Amino acid sequence: MPDLIRATQIDVFLSAHGWGDAVRTPVPGDASARRYERLVLDGKKAVLMDAPSEEDGPTCPLGASLAERKDLGYGAQAMLAGSDQAAFVCLASALTRRGFAAPHIWGADLSAGLLLLEDLGDDLYAPVLKAEPDREADLYREAVSCLSALYRSSFATSLQAHGATWQVGTYDNMALQVEADLFLDWYAPEFEAPLDADARADWTRIWTEAFSHLQAHATGLALRDFHAENIFAHKDRVGLIDFQDALFAHPSYDLVSLIEDARRDVDPALAGPLISQFCQQVGIVEDDSFHAAYAVQGAQRNAKILGIFVRLARRDKKPGYLDLLPRVRGHFQNDLSHPALAGLKAWVQKYAPTALEVSDD
Repeated sequence: MPDLIRATQIDVFLSAHGWGDAVRTPVPGDASARRYERLVLDGKKAVLMDAPSEEDGPTCPLGASLAERKDLGYGAQAMLAGSDQAAFVCLASALTRRGFAAPHIWGADLSAGLLLLEDLGDDLYAPVLKAEPDREADLYREAVSCLSALYRSSFATSLQAHGATWQVGTYDNMALQVEADLFLDWYAPEFEAPLDADARADWTRIWTEAFSHLQAHATGLALRDFHAENIFAHKDRVGLIDFQDALFAHPSYDLVSLIEDARRDVDPALAGPLISQFCQQVGIVEDDSFHAAYAVQGAQRNAKILGIFVRLARRDKKPGYLDLLPRVRGHFQNDLSHPALAGLKAWVQKYAPTALEVSDD
């Protein structure tokens, strides 16, 4: 959509909700196509979310078969919401009704991809911890308590809000595999020799076996991007903003996302106690099966991130993401040290050894 037409559309939307005269300041974006502006009017604050529908591929239709998802491409296979704002408003409403600090929706034009949101403030974990590193243990314990509460909460599969319906899917093997395959599609071509068909087939077979470990525990709602740049120290709760891609998944998914952060170093001494805290709070026995699942989920997520960061650097012209690769490699190497992933570690040693290098030296 031409910039002038979109700008007019936004002006009309803001005026219709009483924010037409607000002072608007762009907010630095994330890796998605969504854009944000902070609004200030007469001492009040809000946030505009702008997600033009044409900038993302198709989402996963309700009840789509595996074959249909495959035909629709990556977004549907990975079960991403893309720019469909129905996901955000339905999940935000479901979260706030259960007492979680997701932003309230003050205005919505879903067909245009525009939302007017409550402003949760400036206290994202990442800058707070940079300024006050001594708060790390307390803030991370609060974040794990939030994840525990999410897992203990009951969420319907079909959610409704603001006249929209959103179906929350389950993180199935197709979604897990297509994400892990980003490592083959982007990371490996960047740093390794070309992979032949046999190597790719072995990769898929190894992951299929590894994913069986994720069946050991009941699924819960995973927000899918729960880390220090997406959560707030918000009053007496943890503020949540990036949850539109939520799925029902193994309970370790968001825990791994928090602890094995791609963008900041979490004190390694916190990992064990945080995992134990989570298991105690949700009533899961912290045994070999949980640690195996945690390692598998961590390895899958970090393989995906290694691929995504190269894709962002090369396809989307955001080279700064390459600077984050050493940290992600370190997490990946740590995950692969678990016995449940011995086969995957051998594959990586053979075909993609750079993924086990913690630094670029």
